[in-house]
Amino acid sequence: MLDPFLDSRMPLVPGGATAAIILVEGGRYLLQHRDPKPEIFFPDHWGLFGGATEQGESDPEGLRRELMEELGLDFPESEFRYFTRFDFDLGFCNRPPIRRIFFELGPLPDAILGRIRLGEGRAVMAFTAREALGSLRLTPYDGFALWMHANQARLQP
Repeated sequence: MLDPFLDSRMPLVPGGATAAIILVEGGRYLLQHRDPKPEIFFPDHWGLFGGATEQGESDPEGLRRELMEELGLDFPESEFRYFTRFDFDLGFCNRPPIRRIFFELGPLPDAILGRIRLGEGRAVMAFTAREALGSLRLTPYDGFALWMHANQARLQP
């Protein structure tokens, strides 16, 4: 059986995106098991919720729309706290640079899990950092952002 992550020849279209590091009570992170579609980045991986920013949207506006589409939950942009940004140089494939901006949200009450209407992906679950980073097949950039979030006290001067 072909792995949509490693065996696909489907073209990919990189673009700027936002993602939410969503904290849930108990020190857990809300993650999405991505669909196994070969036309998306990192199919069949676990990752943060978020996605491409559309033309004319601010990063918080794009994230709010993505969370509504993916979780069926509407969060005010004022609840998003900037966390970090990754820039990717795609000159090797004759494309312009792209960026992925991470916002923090929460901690949300455990009851929020019962209100989720998953609009994209195969599953949604809350994991501790140890569970997520130790045993899940994570999208690399989301895994790094999650690791930095979980270890931010160690990164302080």
